[in-house]
Amino acid sequence: MPTTLIDGIATRYEVVGSGPPLLMHAPGGFNAVVEAWSTLGVYQKIKLLDHLPAHFTCILFDRRECGQSGGRVEPITWSHYVAQGKGLLEHLRIARAHLMGGCMGCAPVAAFAVAYPDMVASLVLYWPVGGAKYRISSHQRFAEHIAFVRDNRLERVVALVRAEGKPFGADPRGGPWASAIKRDADFAATYARQDPKQYIATCESMRDALFDRDTAPGRVPAAIQLLGRRRRGADRSGDESAPARISARRAAMTNRWVRCASGWDVSRSIIAVARTIAFRLIAGGNLGGAPPFGGASPVAQANDIIGIGGLRLRDRFGHDAA
Repeated sequence: MPTTLIDGIATRYEVVGSGPPLLMHAPGGFNAVVEAWSTLGVYQKIKLLDHLPAHFTCILFDRRECGQSGGRVEPITWSHYVAQGKGLLEHLRIARAHLMGGCMGCAPVAAFAVAYPDMVASLVLYWPVGGAKYRISSHQRFAEHIAFVRDNRLERVVALVRAEGKPFGADPRGGPWASAIKRDADFAATYARQDPKQYIATCESMRDALFDRDTAPGRVPAAIQLLGRRRRGADRSGDESAPARISARRAAMTNRWVRCASGWDVSRSIIAVARTIAFRLIAGGNLGGAPPFGGASPVAQANDIIGIGGLRLRDRFGHDAA
């Protein structure tokens, strides 16, 4: 797979399929790699990449500090992950794209929409992480790594990772830069020479920035929903220029798109969740308009794409939505 430098950090990526661009922030926690969309848990079962490339140009990548992408020791926030995705779109000369996040990848997708609404055609937040137990377990993972550093120093972290090669999620002792240590000997050497106290402070800052609440991390829903209101308010102020009107419509569509996610009472079944994804992608920027792939409704097309009978999307009142 090709790589490119984004903010001085190598990013491994892959582009598959054809159609409107779809930037996909991978699931997998601290092992968010291209392959996770095909091999990880539920994603292996629903086989999104067997379907989406037929309709979209899917842009997949290893998140920084994961897989074959590089890293840099700094107090990472969701904005750092946003910058990587934005930089990849700019590298590919794509001005606007659909965004999809899985698992922990939902947080940077939501943050992306708040930071750069005009670059976002729509959002798909698939199986977002969150909850008190998730925050507690995330803090515990950092605590185990920090304790290992205090007891053994950074040279031992490097030796452990270089010998066993496990990512942070599989072995907390290796820390959030484990994948970069594994793939890059120069990075590992620089990492080992850091001041342990400063390094621990960096880890604590990263922990508190990423996992600061008992709801889904990243951006609160209100911040996302304000996108449409802010843009519509600007349009009413008297600016009737075509670019302003277009931006207002795009932001309003983003607002409706995100709110649509809370409008469906989806079965716990993996199949029903997969249908939800297909529905939102097919609807795209056409919510309330003509379906982009023929005369059938987006919900009917979603059920057809997943192709498994017995379960259907229902609206918020429990009625059949197809």
